[in-house]
Amino acid sequence: MSEGRKMWLSVMAVFLLYATIFTLFEDYDRKFLTLFNESSDWHLLLFSLVVLAGLAFMLYRYAQRMDQRINHEQAEKENRLRRELTQNIAHELKTPVASILGYVDTILQHPELGEDVKHQFIVRTQVQAQRLTALLQDISTLNRMDYAANIISMDDVNVSFLVADIVQESELALEQHGMVLRNCLPQGIIVKGNATLLYGIFRNLLDNAINYAGRGTTIEISAREEPNEWEFTFMDDGIGVSEEHLPRIFERFYRIDKGRSREIGGTGLGLSIVKNAVTLHGGSITASSPKTGGLLFQFTIKKNT
Repeated sequence: MSEGRKMWLSVMAVFLLYATIFTLFEDYDRKFLTLFNESSDWHLLLFSLVVLAGLAFMLYRYAQRMDQRINHEQAEKENRLRRELTQNIAHELKTPVASILGYVDTILQHPELGEDVKHQFIVRTQVQAQRLTALLQDISTLNRMDYAANIISMDDVNVSFLVADIVQESELALEQHGMVLRNCLPQGIIVKGNATLLYGIFRNLLDNAINYAGRGTTIEISAREEPNEWEFTFMDDGIGVSEEHLPRIFERFYRIDKGRSREIGGTGLGLSIVKNAVTLHGGSITASSPKTGGLLFQFTIKKNT
């Protein structure tokens, strides 16, 4: 039911109740409800019904206009967001595509290049192609959550096993960055959810910490059980994020350090995927900078979505 219709029905209910009480009681001293004894009472009732009908018509027209205005504003907002998203996607796609074309054109137009140089260009082309693939996969994931959430399958998922696999997969990257990961999750965390999206939550948070927290950082993952949900904590003691960036950290394509993000091949969609996936699983997520330093993510996932 639209907001305008809700408003109209609420006002009509209140007015009808008031008119009924006013017309059925001749004065404020009456204690019992009786039939009308005088014709003036019937005239008053008829007048009240006419006023009610006129007021109902005017409020209904106002409610229609209010709904139209709300729908128009929502449509404008959605169109603006779509335009911004399209521009961001085009901008993000342009860089790897231009790089790939540049390397390929150089190889084709300069056959005299040495094999070492050609190999170097091919390697760079592969890196850009991988970045492009990752970007398209992230866009596809977000679109699936935005427009096809109702067809995403939900099954029992053991989050403890899932995170243990992610930790094992990331051992080499953690070692290269001199990082320590403390997995403090209890065994047997079972939720009703989508394994792929749940994997994306923890994998993106871990990748974000590895890429941006700084060398020598300690990362800790913990959880606390509540009656209807699990409350997770993902924190690091790295360089952290300034307060001015925290409100926008989950926005699509928002980057704190654009140069470094592109250098490491980030798509700018990782934390957006995290937030959407958490929301899809009936939870919420916040990001904060503790006084001790670093970055802290706290999020919940319902046991049964």
